[in-house]
Amino acid sequence: MATVLIIGSGGAGLTAALSAHEAGVHVIVASKTFPTRSQTSMAQGGMNAVLDDNDSIENHIADTLKSSGGLGDEVQIATMCKKAPDAVRWLNSIGMPYSRDKNDEIARRRLGGASAPRACYAQDYTGLKLLHTLYDQCLKAHIEFKNEYFLLNLIVDEETNRTLGATFLNIPTGEVEEIRADAVIMATGGYGYLYGKHSTNSVQASGDGIACAIRAGAKLADMEFVQFHPTALLSSSILISESARGAGGHLLNAKHERFTDELAPRDVVARAIHDEMESGGAVYLDIRHLGEEFIAHELPQERKLAQIYEGIDPVSDLIPIKPAAHYSMGGIEVDSQCQSSVSGLFAVGECANHKTHGANRLGGNSLLELSVFGRECGQNAAHFGVNNPAPALENPQYAKDANFIRGVMYFTKQIDFYQKQEMLANIFYNNVGLVREDMGLKAVLGAIRQMQKELPFMGPRDTNKEYNTNLVEFIEFGNKVELAEIIVVCAISRVESRGAHYRVDAPMRHDSQFGAHTITWKEGGVLCADFIA
Repeated sequence: MATVLIIGSGGAGLTAALSAHEAGVHVIVASKTFPTRSQTSMAQGGMNAVLDDNDSIENHIADTLKSSGGLGDEVQIATMCKKAPDAVRWLNSIGMPYSRDKNDEIARRRLGGASAPRACYAQDYTGLKLLHTLYDQCLKAHIEFKNEYFLLNLIVDEETNRTLGATFLNIPTGEVEEIRADAVIMATGGYGYLYGKHSTNSVQASGDGIACAIRAGAKLADMEFVQFHPTALLSSSILISESARGAGGHLLNAKHERFTDELAPRDVVARAIHDEMESGGAVYLDIRHLGEEFIAHELPQERKLAQIYEGIDPVSDLIPIKPAAHYSMGGIEVDSQCQSSVSGLFAVGECANHKTHGANRLGGNSLLELSVFGRECGQNAAHFGVNNPAPALENPQYAKDANFIRGVMYFTKQIDFYQKQEMLANIFYNNVGLVREDMGLKAVLGAIRQMQKELPFMGPRDTNKEYNTNLVEFIEFGNKVELAEIIVVCAISRVESRGAHYRVDAPMRHDSQFGAHTITWKEGGVLCADFIA
């Protein structure tokens, strides 16, 4: 039994863990992988904060609102931007190794959509170094970790709509276990790997926490908004950071001509690249003019990735790139206290929707959001848990999940779910990607609903109990299919273009009809959706 159970051990989960621990409560962090393998490690560009008089918090707020396409909550955005300097300084105080400028101050660079250089960075390894710093502090604080615990479902008392904990598959043993808690924080990341090889995300980003949350009665918001990063490597979809363009990199078409403002918001740049590739066949990122010394010092990871995955050296060669699914703006709807519509269930990071990103996230705001709201979420969950201890109620969720794990081994396995998973990724990239239209979206929805019917004819072929990753991947696939339906239903309903959601059959933005959030929830297992301001 914990006061606060945190599910997910990326930057958001670890920040919340430290904050809850500082509040003096017992914290358990459960995660399907190890903390240093989380998606946070792939964030490269930086973390926005106004640290001097050459910029202003008002400008940071304005840039974020503009990027959000009219769906950002001004109060939440203002809270995040105002607390950004303290968040950066707090991380600096616990050992975050920021790069330094000539005055030995925290170095900053300008990212796309920003009116000033305010992204505080650590070379092009910002997320990785942030993650290691936080994990070191958690180990120092003796916070309890349960690694390789795969989330199955939340335990909820339906009479009171109160979360009591969660059930997990202990991957090493194959046993189903429950962890009870007074408060639960979901910090499981986004759903970008639904796009498979067309995503910059790791295979871990399967949206498990979001799928569990809606099954447990929580509401989701803005699930149709998926950000496509403009510059992923052509062959592998490995991310090439916005820091390369922030440092002065150019985007070139097949004729080696510049064709767009490299530091426009990501949705604008990604669509410009898409259109250029449709007409000309190739787009490149050019950083050759920055020089080998600069690249070696400021962009060492970008050079290494291009060498490994494309076989080219950016010091002398153009980098072939394409847009790829990168960030989930949608997620679990939370209030100003980071609490969902289920009592005692909190959410933070990419799995949550704090309404700070709206229709399109501003580059440099993801690490900021998880830092600011991670600290608040940990404190709020600790306070809730202390003042509202969970009752020791019997709950049928453990038995249901244990029976499912036993029963899934007897699924017929007539259909290879890996093939269906690849198919889902491909049709999503082609029809629920950068450019969408009604007919394509409805065709994808039909394919998803067919997959839902076919799930009992799939299943894991590995029947071993211990370390059954085949089983884990099948359950992940089920979560992806569940979220895929929600994303497509929302995208069909939003008959306009806004931020990362662009429809060729409805290219204009319509604030009077669609200037609201797409809210989804389930009643009796049936998906419901509405636009709510």
